[in-house]
Amino acid sequence: MSDQVKIGIIQASNEVHGDEPVEVHKEKAIEKHIELIKEAAAGGAQIIGLQEIFYGPYFCAEQSTKWYGAAEQIPEGPTTKRFQVLARDLQVVIILPIYEREGISTYYNTAAVIDADGTYLGKYRKNHIPHVAADTRGHGFWEKYYFKPGNLGYPVFDTAYAKVGVYICYDRHFPEGARLLGLHGAEVVFNPSATVAGLSEYLWKLEQPAHAVANGYYLAAINRVGTETPWEMGEFYGQSYVVDPRGNFLAVASRDEDEVVIAEMDKKKIREVRDTWQFYRDRRPETYERMTALIP
Repeated sequence: MSDQVKIGIIQASNEVHGDEPVEVHKEKAIEKHIELIKEAAAGGAQIIGLQEIFYGPYFCAEQSTKWYGAAEQIPEGPTTKRFQVLARDLQVVIILPIYEREGISTYYNTAAVIDADGTYLGKYRKNHIPHVAADTRGHGFWEKYYFKPGNLGYPVFDTAYAKVGVYICYDRHFPEGARLLGLHGAEVVFNPSATVAGLSEYLWKLEQPAHAVANGYYLAAINRVGTETPWEMGEFYGQSYVVDPRGNFLAVASRDEDEVVIAEMDKKKIREVRDTWQFYRDRRPETYERMTALIP
């Protein structure tokens, strides 16, 4: 396995009006992303990450049972299977964030990880679920209406090219998951997101480079772009990026364009940084008892 690995991330807009049927959203977005994945692969990307629930709008702006119809089982669902074939054909690893249905009516915000030979390696379920109003019209981040909190912990997937971790959007505000992914051996962590301009935008390029530094790995942060109708709850401001273990920005996407971003990861730098900044060696977990208590 080479120390040099090319990471691809894809940010995209959703042009379909929210009143259209779920099936229309899914097919249009899937078609778009297949072409963008092919573009990333043609540019040399070996591990490719997509944005949060890539195959439609950020429907959590409203509370409607309509969107339960977007959920699929993983890996049995058609989207996972379709991208398994694509990953095998292109010889790329794909981080595939989709809306998951488990059993009859349990739902998760999930990312499936597909290896370069098309093998389904497993999934990550978003652990932290926001539920907040964003404007006076009743639009917001109503995620507790749609998603049960994740119950799979913070797995790391040993892919053909690197050890990959995933957390999703709001998870990025909580350093515990970022640390656990590093302790579990992640060399690169993907954060698929759907985040709009406003209160927390300045955190977008602050928190995650800090996670990369604190844990000595590469981090790929992915946001969508544009304004989605009919909600128009804000501008998805793009600026997807890849940072190295020193917090250096290797590549940054535009604010408002569909875009494929490719950056090179050098695993030797992970070892160099961890040897220099011995944050894992100097941990004191025996002093962390209060962190596991329900306070307040």
